[in-house]
Order: sequence, then structure tokens, then C-alpha cells
Amino acid sequence: MWSAIRSWFDPDEVRSEGTTPDYRFSLANERTFLAWMRTALALIGGGLAVAQFLPEHRLRIVISVSLLALGGLVAVRAIDHWARSEKAMRKGEALPPSRFPAILALVVTAGAAALLLATLL
Repeated sequence: MWSAIRSWFDPDEVRSEGTTPDYRFSLANERTFLAWMRTALALIGGGLAVAQFLPEHRLRIVISVSLLALGGLVAVRAIDHWARSEKAMRKGEALPPSRFPAILALVVTAGAAALLLATLL
């Protein structure tokens, strides 16, 4: 686990394995990482908006904290997926599969339902 975390911060750790892939693939991997970071920032912004603009209610706290936590989780997941994908490309292996997009979609759908409920109350 610690070696995976170390690879997030040490580019030489990632570059030490395999051979350098076509730079277009590395840049595409980086663009995917940045897209996930935008998603994380949007979730965090949504959590702050809910905390500020929904009326006082227990549901407001649950939704805002959930969105803030989910934003942090997406950010951590983004860097982990970037590092694993980069390593796989360098080794000539298949890219690592991820269930995270499906899980995130279900959680966001549940959050939207909770926001709708909070708004109607």
C-alpha cells in the first residue's frame, strides 16, 4: 500500500518500471486524471452550496458532508487510477479495470434524490 502511495508523489518511482510509452497515451492518462479532479471539485463545490443554501435541516448536513467526502474520495481515486494506469502502460499490460465510475454514478443519483427530497420538504 505504501509503495502505491509513494508512486503518487515520486515520478521516478513510476518511471522506474517498464519502458516509456508513447507520450500521447501518457497525456491522455493525465487528461483523464484532470477530468476526475474537476469532478471532485464540482462535488466539493456542491457540498459547500448545499451547506450554505438549503434551509436548516438534518438532511442538509447529511447531504453536504456526503458531497464533501465524496469529492475527497474522487480526488484520491483519481491519483491512484492515474498511477496504476501509467504503470500498466509502461509494462505493456492491460489498463486496470475500474468499477468506480459506476459506483460514483449510483451515489450521485442517490444524492440527487436526497437533494430533491430536501428541496421539497
